[in-house]
Amino acid sequence: MDIIKKIAGELNLKVSQVENTVKLLDEGNTIPFIARYRKEQTGTLEDIVIRDLSQRLEYLRNLEERKEEVIRLIDEQGNLTEELRAEIIKSETLQKIDDLYRPFRPKRRTRAIIAKEKGLEPLSNLILEGKMSVDDFIKEAEKYIDEEKEVMNVEDAINGAKDIIAEIISDDPSIRDRVRNLFLKNGVLFTKAVDEKEKSVYEMYYNFSEPIKSIANHRVLAINRGEKDKLLKVAIEIPGFDMGESLSSSLAKEDNTLSLYYGEAIEDGYGRLLFPSIEREIRNTLTEVAEEEAIKVFALNLEPLLLQAPLKDKNVLAIDPGFRTGCKVAVMDKFGTLKEYGVIYPTEPRNDIEGSKKTLKALIKKHKVDIISIGNGTASRETELIVAELIGEVDEEVSYIIVSEAGASIYSASDVAREEFPDLDVSIRGAISIGRRLQDPLAELVKIEPKHIGVGQYQHDLNQKKLDESLSAVVEDSVNTVGVNLNTASTSLLSYVSGVSKKIANNIYEHRNEIGSFEDRKQLLKVKGLGPKTYVQCAGFLRIPESKNILDNTGVHPESYDVAKKLLDMDYKTVNIEEVSEKLEVGIPTLEDIIKELEKPGRDPREDSMKPILRQDVLKIEDLKEGMVVKGTIRNVVDFGAFVDIGVTEDGLVHISQLSNKFIKHPKEVVQVGDIVDVKIISIDMDKNRIGLSMKEI
Repeated sequence: MDIIKKIAGELNLKVSQVENTVKLLDEGNTIPFIARYRKEQTGTLEDIVIRDLSQRLEYLRNLEERKEEVIRLIDEQGNLTEELRAEIIKSETLQKIDDLYRPFRPKRRTRAIIAKEKGLEPLSNLILEGKMSVDDFIKEAEKYIDEEKEVMNVEDAINGAKDIIAEIISDDPSIRDRVRNLFLKNGVLFTKAVDEKEKSVYEMYYNFSEPIKSIANHRVLAINRGEKDKLLKVAIEIPGFDMGESLSSSLAKEDNTLSLYYGEAIEDGYGRLLFPSIEREIRNTLTEVAEEEAIKVFALNLEPLLLQAPLKDKNVLAIDPGFRTGCKVAVMDKFGTLKEYGVIYPTEPRNDIEGSKKTLKALIKKHKVDIISIGNGTASRETELIVAELIGEVDEEVSYIIVSEAGASIYSASDVAREEFPDLDVSIRGAISIGRRLQDPLAELVKIEPKHIGVGQYQHDLNQKKLDESLSAVVEDSVNTVGVNLNTASTSLLSYVSGVSKKIANNIYEHRNEIGSFEDRKQLLKVKGLGPKTYVQCAGFLRIPESKNILDNTGVHPESYDVAKKLLDMDYKTVNIEEVSEKLEVGIPTLEDIIKELEKPGRDPREDSMKPILRQDVLKIEDLKEGMVVKGTIRNVVDFGAFVDIGVTEDGLVHISQLSNKFIKHPKEVVQVGDIVDVKIISIDMDKNRIGLSMKEI
């Protein structure tokens, strides 16, 4: 198989693009580096395309390795034919190779293996040939009676022979392929309640069915969880069709004189071996597809969350709400430095509202607080009511915002948090995180495992390795898109920079503490373990605002400094790109990137993102009326719609059918996390605290 040509065809790319990109990957270059600084070689491929290419490359290389391995294993058994070798070589999926290898795979002692050990294989061959009369066959079977081998009678002998045939049927690649495809095309997935009287979130699946070929991915994951929780029973069937009988009638030909035994063996092989195996395969396939989609959606949600516009130059008072243990309060200056912290008790059971307000007013005045950041967990709305009242009572211009505290508790108990704030209580660290993720979402959220950030669906049910890999890639791309201040970045942030391992990130941090701030990029080469290769990968993504060389605070790579300096001597804003590209011997994409950086050195690409909605008064669900149009922030995007924070206790849901006037396959076509949108309220369920929203015709 020509892997390069195959990938080019699948991804609709030029062969040269794939060839060059594969070469760059094989040389150990990171994807952010390739996407940003090797555009001429890749034909300006974006990082997401390079990741798809890399994953497909890995799969196809694994496929080729598996082919070689299977051919070797079958050959060692002495069972390899030229036809089989050719079948394996032309296989395009691991599933196909698995089917072809199945008859030769070493097995535990199955009924068929035991029957062969008893010497019953010749008898099974007679059934397959079907040229002997039933009477003669029974006489032949009598010869296999052997008490020592536990073949006590003719029936034992014939049953053993049928067991051998049953396994042959189950292992036959063409039969497996036929059955699998029939189920994928015509099968239906059925679910029933284990106990219909038991109330649960899975009630819609208590008597549910949907064709396998069209079942929604989020339903597959919900059904899997319901089955795991022992609340649902799941089965797949082809309604009105008996597959065992169909196989029996098609395989046991009329001219086979022993078709009775053959048919029984086929039906047994299907019911006992083949169907359970295919059912598992199909359920696994449905799960894999659903997981892949869920991971993609999670990644799509995570990126805009990480790339939210930071609220710069704002002093923040953060509140981590609570009841019995009180609300933890932390004040950070505009640089994110902790200035003061404490605890207030405005909620049950103490209800010290006046004392809490007094404390907050003093902190606002003392630290010139601009924004109050309130975590959205337990007691959030009770705290919000008090903060809204407070804002009306102070002379200072203060706003508040509800911030997702997903992952804050995990961060606060982590090694990273302990290193940052060794003397602080866990709960205070959580409040600091809630405040800082408003000031610089990316810098704060990288300290938390991406799957705990709270913008996914069924994340605990997904393949954790694939989820971690996908989300880490999103964080890596986001960090390198923004760039990192070398003199202020945490080790968590540094470890996502292209080419920088956790060990080197720690070494940079220690070097900074021991030697002092970096004055130029070249000093990176003095960091322990950071050699020329790593320098090439990371240098362009690390910024030094204090450097005397303006280029050190841009995305211009040091390898392009000579070109950039020549451009600075020209009126680079009005140059003819083609002419300058030829004159300076640099590719047009690289030249355009350099000019963009020179126009706005130190520019943060997140500045173009939507700013969060700041509030000064509180909205209650009782204030809402159907038909009202309100502004909200997209908090999460899932297969069936988008959840929107409109400023009340519960996020409202815009169902996929209410997202657009035109047909869309997935909400991600219309919205993403962080978008500020106008929504119309179309339903309010006070009992269930559910709000239905629409974005159509507003």
